[in-house]
Amino acid sequence: MPKVYLLGGENVFRRSAREVNERAFQDAGEPLNVLVFPWAKASFDRRYWKRKRLCDYFVNLGAGTVDFVEYSDLTEDIAQKMAAAHLVYLTGGLPSVLIERLRNMGIDHLLKEYDGVVVGRSAGALALCRRCVATCRSNSKAKIVKGIGLLDLTLKTHYKPENDDVLKRFSMEGLIYAVPAGSALVYENGRLSPINDVYLFSNGEKQTLS
Repeated sequence: MPKVYLLGGENVFRRSAREVNERAFQDAGEPLNVLVFPWAKASFDRRYWKRKRLCDYFVNLGAGTVDFVEYSDLTEDIAQKMAAAHLVYLTGGLPSVLIERLRNMGIDHLLKEYDGVVVGRSAGALALCRRCVATCRSNSKAKIVKGIGLLDLTLKTHYKPENDDVLKRFSMEGLIYAVPAGSALVYENGRLSPINDVYLFSNGEKQTLS
């Protein structure tokens, strides 16, 4: 079972969650090989400048190599790439798209067997959980989506206080962890710990996780 960083969100251009990524990269050790799953966009984005920006960021954080998994890769080839990687990174985008693709390619099973460090950003974090809260500008359209279940919890990323009412309502049916951009919820050996502000909603009440 990997150590997992559930990152609430980040502006990669501004490197606004550098603190979280630094800790994850340090945990992964050296030499550090990073493997990126850029599968959360409806249409696959292979623009060089976008990938180069992420590569430059990760190299600056200490990565020796940064590789990308294409959706056209064979599952056995992906398994080999994961075996050689010390850190697996799932990018942000559309949670439902990422979840479906991870299941279709059997990556959910590969992640459960992986023993390195996994970082999920935004949609990448939501996909890793048993359930996730998907919201839009109108909280009336919020819904619970089933993730791949690597972690047995319910998560909301990009949390803002205006989400409180819907999260309190949903929390009557079970615990919800809410992670703002720049913060993270870290799982290791059955224990959860926050980096920066993380909130827990339970039975209609909100508290700060410590």
